[in-house]
Amino acid sequence: MSIFEVFGMIGQNVWLYGGAFILVLSILVFVHEWGHYIVARMCGVKVETFSIGFGKELFGLTDKKGTRWKFAMIPLGGYVKLFGDVDPASAGHTDNVEDGEETRPMTEAERKQAFFAKPVWKRAAVVFAGPAINYIFAIIILTGLFTFNGEPVTPPVAAAVIEGSAADENGFMTHDEIVSIDGKRIESFEDIRREMMIALDTEKHFVVKRGEREIDIYASPEKITQTDRFGFQHSRGLLGLISPRNAIQVDTIQAVDGRRYDDADAIRDALVSKFGSDFEITIPYGEETQTLRIRPSENANEGLFAGGDHMEANILFVALSQDNYFVQYPIGRAVIEAVNESWIVTVGTIEALGQMIMGTRSAAELGGIIRIGALAGDMAQQGIIALILFSALLSINLGLINLFPIPMLDGGHLVFYAFEAVLGKPVPEKFQEYAFRVGFVFLIGLMAFANLNDLVQLFISGAGS
Repeated sequence: MSIFEVFGMIGQNVWLYGGAFILVLSILVFVHEWGHYIVARMCGVKVETFSIGFGKELFGLTDKKGTRWKFAMIPLGGYVKLFGDVDPASAGHTDNVEDGEETRPMTEAERKQAFFAKPVWKRAAVVFAGPAINYIFAIIILTGLFTFNGEPVTPPVAAAVIEGSAADENGFMTHDEIVSIDGKRIESFEDIRREMMIALDTEKHFVVKRGEREIDIYASPEKITQTDRFGFQHSRGLLGLISPRNAIQVDTIQAVDGRRYDDADAIRDALVSKFGSDFEITIPYGEETQTLRIRPSENANEGLFAGGDHMEANILFVALSQDNYFVQYPIGRAVIEAVNESWIVTVGTIEALGQMIMGTRSAAELGGIIRIGALAGDMAQQGIIALILFSALLSINLGLINLFPIPMLDGGHLVFYAFEAVLGKPVPEKFQEYAFRVGFVFLIGLMAFANLNDLVQLFISGAGS
């Protein structure tokens, strides 16, 4: 897809893509800043401003406690300005108060409401509350989804094995069940995908159930780089197992056991004759072909055997059964699963960032506003459940990123408070000021790099179309 097609598609669905992006981002920013706000109020700190967005105020109101709640012109973030801070980033403080056109020293009563005058543990609690509430928000969303909608679960079984893949070369067989990877229990095929996403080409230890026995297989996935329909690149490990969710249109099959056939009826007859044993089919895979070793079940392919006008006569199910289902949990189990999912996403994100730093994963995968907007629009097209799930995952990442020990971020503030707690006195404000400047430049550079990544990949994709 060229950049012109991407922008054309977004232009035709501007309300969907733009609206979904702004809606999701505004909700998550509100949640994050509300965490700061509510804990600040609990700690007796006056909040001067609660802003969704940056720049010129579009509209707002002032509540009875003197907090200005407002929406600003640039909807790409937000902030809470605490009483006594010189700016929303808490990069410094002042003992003065603007009273109309005059500036005067704080009264003793006002000083008690100032953020900088609070004990270090209260300041740390206020700062930590932002990322913490993002995690809590995500856990609440996931708990609701797992309780009322259910968690999608696909059995961790190889419906087919790709010929020549790491799985094929290391002895995986059709209908093998993956029990664990590097000692980590595998509950679903989604767990396998997630492990391979991070593994890249690192060797892994698989425990596989084959029939009534368990065997050990050591295999290194193949590191591949995929380009999505927008032109954005993603690296992952490819093991070569096909999910039980996959079904194949008969008329797209190019060959059965290496032999080509003229039409769909001939292919169907060839398939039917092979049932009961392992055989190979060749199917299109992008601009190339892919050969799969399969052993489908007659019970799962009654429509294929019926032929004629049967609604599934043109579908080959490669799994033994179509057990793809949603598991609904009681509330207690749903909370546990939600916390576990949040932990898995956090660890996976940290591992992926570490791989970028070490050079084993391309930094080109670091995306910015354009990529997030494209994903938000795609999720909105898939439905409200997909968009809600995307919001939960983005909330986890927002909370995690804000905990990084970078000046200007919440994690940077927490580092300074940790030093203050150990040393018994604040880090010199001049040092903090320089650190915040460096942090600001770093974050601006990182944002520019991420968004430039998006644009470059879109242009490269367009040039190659």
